[in-house]
Amino acid sequence: MKKEKTTTDQPRWADLGLSDQKLISMYRDMLLIRRFEERSAQEYGKGKIGGFCHLYIGQEATGVGAIAALRDDDFIYTAYRDHGQALARGMSAKECMAELFGKVTGVSKGIGGSMHFYDLSKGFMGGWGIVGGHPPLAAGTAFATKYQGRDSVTICFMGEASTNQGVVHETLNMAELWRLPVIFITENNGYGMGTAISRAMAGENLYDKAAGYLMNRGAVNGMDVIDMYREMKKAIHLARTEFRPTFLEARTYRYRGHSMSDPGQYRTKEEIEEYKKKDPIETFAKELLQWGVLTEAALERMEEEIKTEVQEAVEFADASPQPPLEMLHQNVYA
Repeated sequence: MKKEKTTTDQPRWADLGLSDQKLISMYRDMLLIRRFEERSAQEYGKGKIGGFCHLYIGQEATGVGAIAALRDDDFIYTAYRDHGQALARGMSAKECMAELFGKVTGVSKGIGGSMHFYDLSKGFMGGWGIVGGHPPLAAGTAFATKYQGRDSVTICFMGEASTNQGVVHETLNMAELWRLPVIFITENNGYGMGTAISRAMAGENLYDKAAGYLMNRGAVNGMDVIDMYREMKKAIHLARTEFRPTFLEARTYRYRGHSMSDPGQYRTKEEIEEYKKKDPIETFAKELLQWGVLTEAALERMEEEIKTEVQEAVEFADASPQPPLEMLHQNVYA
């Protein structure tokens, strides 16, 4: 039975206009990402996935909360921890797993691998491997949509270490100067690879780096999908109506190492367990149960459906063919 809602006793998303269906979709996206990434780790261990593989486990609320606030005609740029954001944007688990396996049925036809997911039909402009190399591209897309007279917004996910790159600061300056509809989301998970940010960056607040450009800025709890959605809606409104850029520092945490090759020995088990107490999926599930948006039975059904979906994705990837040899020289030159 749904909990009776009054003006003084409402869920914290009451002012956001989120339907139960939307809330369930956001929860499902986070759970799908978690189970997809856990299975990706297993398949990597079996040698099915080659190269680098950076997992999104722990950071699901940041990507889902941000992307859930977008329209279909908005654009997304991200870095190499891109599987979760691709799933949140609506790419299928099958085509994402196939890309990890290097198969021709993958989102980038098997030639992008873990770090380079693209889907232009969904405005997903790719995972990029050079630290700090993609924010200028996001600003360029924002410039183009503004020039065309559209009110589309571009968002750009990047790691905290990207904010030390000079090209990022050049981009922030131009975005504010030219009033570009772009939102920069720094996913601050506390570590640049294996280095704690306290050892590598001056100051406590990464968003202060945008102060010199007089940019709209702030921090958000990246472990909370509702907080992320709320702050994104504010930033998107500014971008659409006033062409004002925003710099958001999403404070989050990854449970695994920087990549699958990283044992993460620079962190204590106690630190990881402390963050797991604030797990974005478990805490959101409790809220949805509290307000009658979901039932325990519905949660169990969803869990089973997602496990089946991920299993079918692995089977699809396994059965898919390798890219044909003639693709080797395609897209080498413009």
